[in-house]
Amino acid sequence: QVELVESGGGSVQSGGSLRLSCAASGYTNSRFCMGWFRQAPGKEREGVAHMHSFGSSTYADSVKGRFTISQDNGKNTFYLQMNSLKPEDTAMYYCAVEFTFARYNSVCSQRTNTYTYWGQGTQVTVSS
Repeated sequence: QVELVESGGGSVQSGGSLRLSCAASGYTNSRFCMGWFRQAPGKEREGVAHMHSFGSSTYADSVKGRFTISQDNGKNTFYLQMNSLKPEDTAMYYCAVEFTFARYNSVCSQRTNTYTYWGQGTQVTVSS
């Protein structure tokens, strides 16, 4: 059973940094997509950053140059380094994994409905 557990959220001032972690377990697939998503109150969940297990990564325009997705060598934990945080980055952040799209594509989808397995989320609050 796939399990994803996020951590690292918190409250920071504008311009600050946070690093989110997602501990993944329960799968042995070597080809997969992992992604970070966020959802602010009253808004739809949106893709933030995505990484294929083979290395390619993509970012939402709103976070390019500020956020970095990465994975550890064992590929069972992945991260979202968030720098230069803005109040509009305030949201619940979720990590997610999927295997089917990744089998046929080398660049991951940013669409929420592509992803099968989700963590419980971690709150990020940025004050001005």
